[in-house]
Amino acid sequence: MPALESWLITPLWDQFRALLPQRPAYHPNHPLGCHRPRVPDRVIFDKLVQALVFGCGYRKLADAACSATTIRDRRDEWIELGLFARLELLILAAYDRMVGLDLGELAIDGCITKAPCGGQHAGRSPVDRGKQGRKRSVVTEARGIPLGAVHAGAKHPRFAAAWTHLGHLGAAGSPAHPAHGAPGPRLRQRQDPQVAHRTWHDRPDRRARQPAPVQASRRWPVERTNAWGNQFKKLAWNTERCDPVIDAFVAFAHAVITLRRLIRYAWTLYRWDTRPQRRP
Repeated sequence: MPALESWLITPLWDQFRALLPQRPAYHPNHPLGCHRPRVPDRVIFDKLVQALVFGCGYRKLADAACSATTIRDRRDEWIELGLFARLELLILAAYDRMVGLDLGELAIDGCITKAPCGGQHAGRSPVDRGKQGRKRSVVTEARGIPLGAVHAGAKHPRFAAAWTHLGHLGAAGSPAHPAHGAPGPRLRQRQDPQVAHRTWHDRPDRRARQPAPVQASRRWPVERTNAWGNQFKKLAWNTERCDPVIDAFVAFAHAVITLRRLIRYAWTLYRWDTRPQRRP
């Protein structure tokens, strides 16, 4: 079965291909003038998409087209060039241009995922019998479009992750853009000029105490976004150990989520040749 639908992976690859540097099929300085050709970038891109969606190891993805070492080397090369972060920003800018980001209210929430191999920013999980885990805190706009994410250990205080988010919001965190979430009382007690001018509303989840619909609180868009992120098995069961690789996969997943929402909203506003027959 395909990792992503054709109407989704085709524009994703077209945008990613525009970011790739131009490279010849053969190295021009080879002494014999020819050697084994370079594995096409599209093959590596499809393998990384499969790793993101299915969460399988690189050795399981290796075949006659490319080896696991080639996948890792090309992945590290693209991470050094910052292609995944640039892809996320470009798709986010396209969404803002075609649909529009609703920055009237921001929401921040975190989720604890598994990290069986440990690594950087991994710690004992309080909800998984002390096994290795990682907390991913995401900030979204009012409709649930992810704007950024930070990682911490599973027992990392929740207010610290929200504090990091607020420090990187920039113009989006102005007084006219309040934020919602569950930062805890210590966040509001800290005196810092970065967040002193921002309006913060603590909205804890009380659904377990009283019956209410899912949309009763303004936290549900970010909770839904975290659920979307956990559908990518590489994020829910993260076997990577280095922060740059983890950040790259998170940015890749957010780019897919934003592009899927962009196509869904644009389906009723625009017409194009590869437009899906049904609204995704």
